[in-house]
Amino acid sequence: MRVQASNLVNLEKVTKSYGIRILLDEVSLGVGAGERIGVVGRNGDGKTTLLNLIAGTEEPDGGRVSRSRGLHLGYLDQRDLLDDSHTVREVVLGGKADHEWAADATTREVVEVLLAGVTLDRAVHGLSGGERRRCSLARLLLEPDDLLILDEPTNHLDVEAVAWLAAHLVKRSSALVVVTHDRWFLDAVCETTWEVHDGVVDSYDGGYAAFVLAKAERQRQAAASESRRQNLMRKELAWLRRGAPARTSKPKFRIDAANELIADEPPPRDRIALERFAVQRLGKDVVDLEDVDLVRGDRTLLKHATWRLGPGDRVGIVGVNGAGKTSVMNLVSGALQPTVGRVKHGRTIALQHLTQDVTPEEPTARVLDTIEGIRRVTRTAGGQDVSATSMLERFGFTGDRLTARLGDLSGGERRRFQLLKLLLAEPNVLLLDEPTNDLDIETLNVLEDFLDGWPGTLVVVSHDRYFLERVTDSIWALMGDGSIGMLPGGVDEYLARRAASLVEEVAQQPSRNQVGEGFETGAARPPQPPARARVGGAEERAARKTVARIDKQLQRLGVREAELNAAMAAAADDYAEMGRIAEELRALAEEKDELELEWLEAATVLE
Repeated sequence: MRVQASNLVNLEKVTKSYGIRILLDEVSLGVGAGERIGVVGRNGDGKTTLLNLIAGTEEPDGGRVSRSRGLHLGYLDQRDLLDDSHTVREVVLGGKADHEWAADATTREVVEVLLAGVTLDRAVHGLSGGERRRCSLARLLLEPDDLLILDEPTNHLDVEAVAWLAAHLVKRSSALVVVTHDRWFLDAVCETTWEVHDGVVDSYDGGYAAFVLAKAERQRQAAASESRRQNLMRKELAWLRRGAPARTSKPKFRIDAANELIADEPPPRDRIALERFAVQRLGKDVVDLEDVDLVRGDRTLLKHATWRLGPGDRVGIVGVNGAGKTSVMNLVSGALQPTVGRVKHGRTIALQHLTQDVTPEEPTARVLDTIEGIRRVTRTAGGQDVSATSMLERFGFTGDRLTARLGDLSGGERRRFQLLKLLLAEPNVLLLDEPTNDLDIETLNVLEDFLDGWPGTLVVVSHDRYFLERVTDSIWALMGDGSIGMLPGGVDEYLARRAASLVEEVAQQPSRNQVGEGFETGAARPPQPPARARVGGAEERAARKTVARIDKQLQRLGVREAELNAAMAAAADDYAEMGRIAEELRALAEEKDELELEWLEAATVLE
């Protein structure tokens, strides 16, 4: 792996241990200017430790870490370092007033996307965990760093925000090292992939798809003996090669041998067979929402919504944060009743719901004992009997973790345990709310493999676009207008519709060519005009200066608006860019509103 004096950071024969376990064993690598590197590996294998060493928050036990002189480095780690005594404005924007930070297009974009729904003058101590995380990410992205180090940056972001973040990072000139389980994000952003395993770091050219292809080729050449893991890799590889051509259009290595691996590999799922089996288990009626209204507080999440889930349906739900995805899942499960209408459950359904809460019901209970209490032996769709111990091993519980107390498990382990517990209950309807949180990519592969052979109705809410596209057959969206609808074009169509809706919102705003227009549409009326100023007095002179200043500002904004409208037309096929332009147009319209109101007040003085 490349270690050069010109790199921003070099690790030379670095070793790091915890107790008797060696996480990194004489690892040498470097991060060059402008490189974008994704880091993958199992939970506990040393990904975060590697980031800490690069950032300098930990020191190696052996070897040397060197950084270029004057390096500006930004690190988003798993810790929450925000000052509770400050406001969001202070921690993210350095206390700048609105007119100061809003003058910069990049700052506006970061604030509008990552801090949507968060009041800038709100105290940090009152924020949720997700809001605090987004504040930390926003603060980091506003700094002019040479190297960004991000540990799970997509956590607490919706699909739309993840797409925006990917585009933002690609446009930046700074180098990037990122740990994430979001495989779509890795493909969209990273040019190199590091795999941390067994004390070493292997480097692969390209993003996640290229990593899968190259690893399969290395395994073939080495005649890997781990047949089960290779079978999972073959299935993953087959799905990738059958997917969008963009995933594998520019690999920097030969893939002929990798293609030989999957020549006879069937699709991951036999949809017809699974649906036939699901009908046998479920009948024709599963869950029906009939003319449903769902109101939470002062927000209407669903209005006259009708939705039918049939046997064997595999559905993904997308929507912005706050659109009501979790509420819809609770509605389907029966945990929440509709405000109007009804939810009808089929008589034969056995429904299990994976929520975002991973708190164990019995913290003192043991892992293996709890699973054996549910089912000692389970039968797979292929008719194979699998013991509880074997199932736990498939989900990453080995050795002393089999006898660990549930209260002592990490967040990722609790999520894996919760998933396995639900699956062993043999449901025929499975609802998964953000199932990929805290899971590493290898565990996600195991879960996807399990779901491939699971014959039932599956509904998934996830910000992990790759997982959604991998395990579901259709995407439904909550667009914020009270409806839920299927999108034949999947997540791409959702992002396109969101971008188009932002453009429409800007276009529908009242024309501002005439001062004062728009006040009759329910907006707050301007303050009553003051008495006319004395001719030639100081007040009149000040008003004339104000009018002249604002005329120049409005002229400048008009030029910028024309430029943005032209850019919007040119970016008709780039939905991420259209969304960015729409956001800037919205901010520009708000700025014009404020200036025109100020102009109106000054003009009344001169009447």
